Amino acid sequence: MQETIKGIRVFRIGGLMLAAIVATGLAVSSAPVSAAGSWGSSSKESTTAADKDYVLAEKRIQDGDYQGAIDLLSKVAEREPKNADVFNYLGYTNRKLENYEVALTHYKRALTLDPKHRGAHEYLGELYLTTGELEKAQRQLDELDSLCFFGCDEYRTLKAKIAEYKKQQAAAPAARSTSD
Repeated sequence: MQETIKGIRVFRIGGLMLAAIVATGLAVSSAPVSAAGSWGSSSKESTTAADKDYVLAEKRIQDGDYQGAIDLLSKVAEREPKNADVFNYLGYTNRKLENYEVALTHYKRALTLDPKHRGAHEYLGELYLTTGELEKAQRQLDELDSLCFFGCDEYRTLKAKIAEYKKQQAAAPAARSTSD
């Protein structure tokens, strides 16, 4: 059964009501996904998608050339010192190169600029797992849980990595005791 109430089409299926928005004056954004979207963008509109160095840095990251990406991202950071996506990437690339203190600084900067930056929360949680700080990683997961009303990729990814970390930690004592 279906009825329309003020531009919203309501469907009754079983005991459930589902609503579908009918295009009657409701604004729907058709903005393109930013280039940083696949890496945990803050989803704020920025000039990074049009920045040649930023786009090249993303390509270098995909190719595993983290130092090359850092060189390019550092230039972008000078031009855009308030761009959380750039600092998130700087954290990511430094973490991949095992520059953990530098990565931590960049993630914290990204989160200072944009406290709701899901990608930075996820990657900071991954950094904490790398450095053995499970409780801090869990706090990042909790933060993502509050930011992602219906869940999000960043939440699911960090949750899976925490579960894997716990599984490895549980297996580690067993492996040590059998080798004694």
